[in-house]
Amino acid sequence: MFCNQFLTKNSIVQTYNERAIIEMMDWQKEMKRKSSISAYIAAKFQSKFNSLVPEKVHQVITAAFRHTVQGLLKGSELVSAAPLKNTNLEDRERRIEGRIEFYKNTAAAEGALTGAGGFLWSLADFPMWLTLKMKMLTEIAALYGFDISDYKERVYILYTFQLAFSTRQHRREIFGIVANWQHTSQSLPAPNDFNWRKFQQEYRDYIDLAKLIQLIPGIGAIAGAYVNHKYTKLLGHTAMNAYRTRLFTEGKLNE
Repeated sequence: MFCNQFLTKNSIVQTYNERAIIEMMDWQKEMKRKSSISAYIAAKFQSKFNSLVPEKVHQVITAAFRHTVQGLLKGSELVSAAPLKNTNLEDRERRIEGRIEFYKNTAAAEGALTGAGGFLWSLADFPMWLTLKMKMLTEIAALYGFDISDYKERVYILYTFQLAFSTRQHRREIFGIVANWQHTSQSLPAPNDFNWRKFQQEYRDYIDLAKLIQLIPGIGAIAGAYVNHKYTKLLGHTAMNAYRTRLFTEGKLNE
């Protein structure tokens, strides 16, 4: 997409930046892939499955999203890390990978604990894990040198989250926003106008089936640990490539 004139898959990779760009290119291709028939069938199944989810689960997830998303947009919580300045991409990403590892392990431990505690404890996992993921994203943004006290950067965090946890059709739409951020960031919704309902529904459509296994007695702890670890890793990988895209398109790759 952005860097085909610089690198191809067959290039001789000599630097860390070049390897990062090739990984970014592969990720961009995945983000732009169209929905398959299997994805369509899975989406229909998920829609049917959601109708069977207990109302209390829906209420917990909805409340958690409203609180976390609105809090982040208004800058009232999770906004504490200062942007990292004057270092190269390799140093930034070594630190970032360390933070992703920390959050993967923390999320896995939290998922195992709540999964072992039965239905009510598993409900508590939704807001706790959501907060962990958002906190991880704010740290990643700061380590890439972006100032998350800026409202636009906080909105970018939410779009990055959606890239990781959206149906393929919606993901392609969000990728267009992220890939052209310098343009799209000029006309962002105000904090009170952000469509958090659409945001949380896409997340639930993507992850509900996996997370609800955590509610099953006997296997909840194992399921909670595995799912939290897996999807926290996915979010970290998505965030790294989303910010690599920002750095490349804004000419900041070597800063």
